[in-house]
Amino acid sequence: MFTKKYYEDYQLDESRTTLGRTITETDIVMHAGQTGDFFPHHMDAVWCATQPFKQRIAHGTLIFSVAVGMTANEINEVAMTYGYERLRFIKPVFIGDTIHVKVSITEKKEHKKPGFGLVTEYVECFNQHGDLVMCCQHILLANKKETA
Repeated sequence: MFTKKYYEDYQLDESRTTLGRTITETDIVMHAGQTGDFFPHHMDAVWCATQPFKQRIAHGTLIFSVAVGMTANEINEVAMTYGYERLRFIKPVFIGDTIHVKVSITEKKEHKKPGFGLVTEYVECFNQHGDLVMCCQHILLANKKETA
């Protein structure tokens, strides 16, 4: 769906939550193939059984990618991703875990380029138990209405 949400339209403390998505073994195998990260923590069930978590864990970068994708349900024609900051992997995600994402607007500030503002979204990813597993700040570069 296409939309136009300008800098002025974003409200502090506004939030949205996604539906859930279950992480599968196929997700992990495909991500390993795409990234070249075949570390045993993700791929070797026998070795993982000897480790503290006792099972394979999803790549942090997989959870980040899936979480970001889960939030991309609209195409905003007047804003774009400026970057991500303060990415943290808080707890492991295992095969069969279901994650959902909450996005909250936490900051708005002027951009050095006239006609634009920066909007910071705090992205929190939770597992099915409500445990925070990943978080980051997503920075958006948004057009201002005055220039539209």
